[in-house]
Amino acid sequence: MTGYFGGDAFARDVFLRESAAALRHRGPDSEGFWNPEGPIGLGHRRLAIVDLSVAGAQPMASADQRWVIAFNGEIYNHRDLRERLEAAHSIPWRGHSDTEVLVECIARDGVIDTLRRCNGMFAIAAWDCEKQELWLARDATGEKPLYAGWVGGGIAFASELCALRTHTAWKGGVDQDALSWMLSFGYVPAPLSIHPDVFKLPAGSCLVLRPGDEYNALSCAGFAARLLQWRPLDELACPEAAPARAGSEEEWLDQLDALLDDAVRLRMQADVPVAALLSGGIDSTLVVSSMVRHAPGLVNTFTVAFDEPGVDESAHAADVARRLHTAHEEIRCPAGAALALVERLPDIYDEPFADPAQIPAVLVSEAVRRKALVALTGDGGDELFEGYQRHLDAQAWWRLAAPLGRRGRRGIGAGLRALSGMLPPGGASRASGRLGSRLAAIDFDDYYRRVLQFPESSADRASAMTGRWPHWPCIPEGLRTPGSRMRFADQVLALPEGIHTKLDRASMSVGLEMRVPLLDPRIQALSWQLSPDTHVVGGLGKRWLRMLLARRLPGGVAGRRKQGFDVPVGDWLRGPLKPWAMDLMSSMGDALPSRGHVERVWAAHLSGRRDAAYAMWAVLSYLAWLRRHG
Repeated sequence: MTGYFGGDAFARDVFLRESAAALRHRGPDSEGFWNPEGPIGLGHRRLAIVDLSVAGAQPMASADQRWVIAFNGEIYNHRDLRERLEAAHSIPWRGHSDTEVLVECIARDGVIDTLRRCNGMFAIAAWDCEKQELWLARDATGEKPLYAGWVGGGIAFASELCALRTHTAWKGGVDQDALSWMLSFGYVPAPLSIHPDVFKLPAGSCLVLRPGDEYNALSCAGFAARLLQWRPLDELACPEAAPARAGSEEEWLDQLDALLDDAVRLRMQADVPVAALLSGGIDSTLVVSSMVRHAPGLVNTFTVAFDEPGVDESAHAADVARRLHTAHEEIRCPAGAALALVERLPDIYDEPFADPAQIPAVLVSEAVRRKALVALTGDGGDELFEGYQRHLDAQAWWRLAAPLGRRGRRGIGAGLRALSGMLPPGGASRASGRLGSRLAAIDFDDYYRRVLQFPESSADRASAMTGRWPHWPCIPEGLRTPGSRMRFADQVLALPEGIHTKLDRASMSVGLEMRVPLLDPRIQALSWQLSPDTHVVGGLGKRWLRMLLARRLPGGVAGRRKQGFDVPVGDWLRGPLKPWAMDLMSSMGDALPSRGHVERVWAAHLSGRRDAAYAMWAVLSYLAWLRRHG
């Protein structure tokens, strides 16, 4: 999806066609444009999933011609919304697409009320011909991206930055605040983008643009001030601060079971083949177990297999596939495959992004696309149900550190950092320095922020994380437990800008639609209604999902500790990816202000004295992006 607000119709038409061509990978089936005389033009590339006929083409006008929309994504409950409309209105339907349902709902209920009724993933542009207003909106958890910025005297917007770069007045540049974030955490958080004057809509937000308003020279803070939160996470998380709702554990589990089943059923709706990603872990196993219940035939499942046994989970996936009777396929991800792919990553991800799991994500997307146009994944369970090992470790350490008080923590932290400098290079030195840095935290939120930050980051720690929003979420005081506060931060930051960026760009680079059942809004709401002290029991997270899996698939899978989707990027950088990395390092110049630090960290990593894989992957990802798009 792409569009331009402002300028004359001829200039808009040139941009719309060029930007839509840049997005062809997201919608290889067809293209459409709406560019009347006036201040707005919309463009769309279609990946036909529901209603493959021309009746589902976009941009699409409402029956009364008041609204015109273009959107990327899916509205899973469109059939229910259609029935609701038909009960109250006589609508001359043209087809059975979710797009038509969406625009007719907006025409009758307005944008905000419609968004709150939608169960889906989306980036939407909706033009109100009567009020002359442009609405831009992003889904509740940020599954679909949406960028907007001042380009050439108007507001350009699109699903990816590559579309905006086609404008003849494009200036580019690098936002230093965004770069610091990316080097520290691996992604650029909304509302920032890597480019000045271009911003990302945060998850669950919308923006209203009107002719005559001033939009040039918008700062990040100015852009954020214009945003409306149509679904604030604060409101969703509020039930946790209230007394627990009545119900036995079995009744809560029954509710979760039914919701997951229905979420999977909704996301299997398509007029094209549907498959699944299966790691053999708790979340993907639950999703596939629901798919097996609803599929008319065998479910196609895919997993990634590594040559390194320490990170390879393919045996677990194969065992689950055998027990669930799926048609299973392993996608090998050797170091050689990474070498063949790294040069393409700056174009696939479009914005600097540094999660090594992006490599297998692209490879498995390419494999799935040969058999299906839609794939369901098990992502989101860790963020909703407290499943990461870092959640467990951070709480354990904070229980020891909190009683020391801020002054006591700072003193011990300074001592540990000094000790780190005296110890010989190795694991003890790294652990001492890392813990020392974390103990300097002001409070638990600050401690968790330091947990998320890459060790050996080349970003300036003193300036990379100085404020709250938009740099760090303002977590409601009503969330009193460390686990709840981590889940909130993850759902605002790491989920939309980390997990979803990885999946969306990898899958859409080959025209594959990823769907995430565990992020159904009803499941997300339920996760906040559960008592916060029930998510982690006996040193294991995701207790509710584990209990559900034990009910569905007895026999040990539910008791497995989370391994994580680790990629052996540290070994790859010392091996087959070393020439690629050395080439980028040799041309670094003054691209980073901390060149000397980067070179020392790189040398220590190559020698084996330190494991700086993630920090160096962030540096190299940025340098590769800069070479291509800087």
